Amino acid sequence: MSESDLKYSGLTREVIGAAMEVHKQMGNGFQEVVYQRCLAIELKSRGIVFRREQEMPLFYKEHEVGTRRADFIVDGCVLVELKAISVLDDVHRAQTLNYLTAYNLEIGLLINFGGKSLQFERFINTKNNYKGRPRMGGRRAIARNITH
Repeated sequence: MSESDLKYSGLTREVIGAAMEVHKQMGNGFQEVVYQRCLAIELKSRGIVFRREQEMPLFYKEHEVGTRRADFIVDGCVLVELKAISVLDDVHRAQTLNYLTAYNLEIGLLINFGGKSLQFERFINTKNNYKGRPRMGGRRAIARNITH
């Protein structure tokens, strides 16, 4: 499957490009909130529509048990979760996949500004049944590391 075959590939490419610019300008070593603010500026400058710190309730058996704030929801269809740590771990991947399910979104990006190189992973949530899209029976991630 080529990149152009991936759903929202153009949009995710734009977001990753914006993140690359932030990492190029800022480097690593700052707190996550700094990268979040910088990415918001970069997305806005590129005309990319987003909501930052979008709060959503979390449910367990129809009972609200708390809330979660996504770092970004881009164009109403792509979740973007940011980290500023030296190495991504499976717990960060699980968190991103859980947020995709909780927000009922299909595509997510996990972007890590903490390394010497920007790291990102693209996630596809196939747990929910999306209109017009066949269920694939699971969740998967496509990972890439970018050096600039």
